[in-house]
Amino acid sequence: MSRPQLLMLDEPSLGLAPLLVQEIFSVISKINQEDGISILLVEQNAHLALEVAHYAYVMEIGRVVLDGPAEQLAENEDIKEFYLGLTQLGERKSYREVKHYKRRKRWLG
Repeated sequence: MSRPQLLMLDEPSLGLAPLLVQEIFSVISKINQEDGISILLVEQNAHLALEVAHYAYVMEIGRVVLDGPAEQLAENEDIKEFYLGLTQLGERKSYREVKHYKRRKRWLG
């Protein structure tokens, strides 16, 4: 227990103020980079999770629908639209545009 190799975190940002969330994610990154500890992070804040992750999995209804390097997923058009609320031009969508979530059929295959 004095030299862990893996730290597992489930929703560390849940219910916290934005400044605390930034601090927590800063500490998570520091633990990973400076101490060399692998981190398994479960997080619904896709933007923050993809910022600190090296590799990511996207799950829907208990199934992995996408996976890959975090930088690659952050550039994926489906991820931008469904999880980051961005248009194809990288602009923020309005709530009216986002609320009609439609999953791509290829995810279900």
